[in-house]
Amino acid sequence: MPRKLGDTVTLNNGVEIPWVGLGVWKVKQGGEVEEAVQTAIRCGYRSIDTAKIYGNEEGVGRGIRAAGVPREELFITTKVWNDDQGYDKTLNAIDESLARLGLDYVDLYLIHWPGKDRYVDTWRALEKIQQEGKARAIGVCNFNIHHLEELLRRTDTIPAVNQVEYHPRLAQKELLAFCRDKGIQLEAWSPLMQGAILDEPVIKKVAERHGKNPAQVVLRWDLQNGVVTIPKSVKEHRIRSNADLFDFELSRNEMDQIDALNQNRRVGPDPDELLF
Repeated sequence: MPRKLGDTVTLNNGVEIPWVGLGVWKVKQGGEVEEAVQTAIRCGYRSIDTAKIYGNEEGVGRGIRAAGVPREELFITTKVWNDDQGYDKTLNAIDESLARLGLDYVDLYLIHWPGKDRYVDTWRALEKIQQEGKARAIGVCNFNIHHLEELLRRTDTIPAVNQVEYHPRLAQKELLAFCRDKGIQLEAWSPLMQGAILDEPVIKKVAERHGKNPAQVVLRWDLQNGVVTIPKSVKEHRIRSNADLFDFELSRNEMDQIDALNQNRRVGPDPDELLF
């Protein structure tokens, strides 16, 4: 288990990813995202997660440069959007993302959604991108077990990461077990269910017992399940609070209580229905 912010877990290709990072989905391009990135890095975060479709890669890049931390100390993730899927288009998409970020490479490049029928060709492009040094690790987002099985059957590289919607209402136990068995690191987007989980009485009671807030309890639940987490915030006090996870531990009974909240309920699209 991680003991401090910045502790890492080793991916299946030997690259280390921080257990906790900052997500910037829906963070506005310009000053808002630049300030959020600088604040997070100043608070000790070393992982920043963006995507082409977020429209804020340029601001993330400016925030990184303004923070003044050596590039090699940071872990930057971005993603290829569905419109850019396919071998040749993906090779072009990474170059465009790197230009917007102002970076020579990203630490993790992900297929954002499996989509309909192009993710195998897209994955082959990601393999080339990794070989060329434009991404230190490659992975996927929102892949269900059958998508992963198809990828493993038809290509040579096991994804390093599968980033999925993951929170106590969508615990995805079978997917977590499958990824663990295959050496794929699960990573949580929307770990706080866009705030909808924070009023859950079970979580509030656990939080009171530990002198923590509900968000910290949920994020700690992620970590104790072996799931990397990237909560999003633009407010400094929440960015700091979301990283204050290392001075308490949930008991097995508390973990089981939170596990029992699962309803297989999503706040985002079902990957089997977002077919474009």
